Amino acid sequence: MSEPTDPIDPTVPPSGAGCVECDAAGGWWVHLRRCAKCGHIGCCDSSPSQHASAHARASGHPIVQSFEPGEAWFWDYVSEDYYDGPLLADPQNRPVDQAVPGPAGRVPADWRNHVH
Repeated sequence: MSEPTDPIDPTVPPSGAGCVECDAAGGWWVHLRRCAKCGHIGCCDSSPSQHASAHARASGHPIVQSFEPGEAWFWDYVSEDYYDGPLLADPQNRPVDQAVPGPAGRVPADWRNHVH
């Protein structure tokens, strides 16, 4: 079991297949990031709402891992640098058939005009 001060809990599964806040609001994202402490899935800083970094600031959970297929890197929002982390609980990424940006049906045709 991880200590409360550990920035990563490898036993916690991801919160879902998409950004929690975007899904609740009917929004969309470019890429997904997974909180390494609590499993929260949020959208990346290129996405319009930037929920992953907002979660890190609000929760004090500084480490995220990419939730994109084929990407296993971690990022530390405090040091603004990559971080070496352990294998987290499955699943390791969003569904492979999920559109990018996604999800399908919610991305505006002019989506490139809305990214950061």
